[in-house]
Amino acid sequence: METTDKTFSGAIPELYDQYMVPMIFQEFAEDLAARVAARSPMSVMETAAGTGVLTRALAPLLSSEARYVVTDLNPPMLAQAQNRQPPDERLSWQPVDALSLPFDDGMFDAVCCQFGVMFFPDRVAGYKEARRVLRPGGLYAFSTWDRIEDNEFAHIVEQTLADVFPGDPPMFMSRTPHGYFDTERIRRDVEAAGFSDIEITTIETGSPAPSAMHAAIAYCQGTPFRNEITARNAELLRVATDKVAAAIAGRFGNGPISGRIRGHVVTAIA
Repeated sequence: METTDKTFSGAIPELYDQYMVPMIFQEFAEDLAARVAARSPMSVMETAAGTGVLTRALAPLLSSEARYVVTDLNPPMLAQAQNRQPPDERLSWQPVDALSLPFDDGMFDAVCCQFGVMFFPDRVAGYKEARRVLRPGGLYAFSTWDRIEDNEFAHIVEQTLADVFPGDPPMFMSRTPHGYFDTERIRRDVEAAGFSDIEITTIETGSPAPSAMHAAIAYCQGTPFRNEITARNAELLRVATDKVAAAIAGRFGNGPISGRIRGHVVTAIA
């Protein structure tokens, strides 16, 4: 993983939240929130919360007496999440490295992470930290994307950017968000961290966008793809976005569109 893969700053948090979240994260957030809430946890910790789509889905489902600690490695993303969340005394916000959690053993009934484990430099270490802060019998729930070929917009974006930068193609999506898709490997990693009752569910659905340009802005300007593009040639950010929009429109049309999207949801017991 490149250093820039974890850099969500500048214009990225706001564009990510405005364009990317409703397109690919909302439905998965609602699903993961329901899985966590079904266990009626009274103490929850979320890692890699991003701009808070899971937080907004899960908080209304928790008890009025519950405690919910929301964390992310990137303060700008966490600030965007906090600004979007309605006032709620049950919630606290804290910049945290998921591989070094500043919490005591057994503090939480549930730990959750939506599409964040792919960014962990050592996933087993991250899972062990989650298990450490869970009480015995506590729930760990997270999601990760399937391979890029089964996520149509992301695949088209990366192929198109390879045409824009043929000598040094940006590979952020296949390298990191879609780089941890092998369910057998995922299961081995979660088992290595000491979890049991591991269940992996693959969900395939649609990724709706009001236009091809919306999808292009989401990926090219609202993710670390932006960092890769501007590092090569900052003047080509608009050109790259336009070319991606044209490629998506060529496949799906110019009006409201929807591409296939697929991810894995993992639950395990401490």
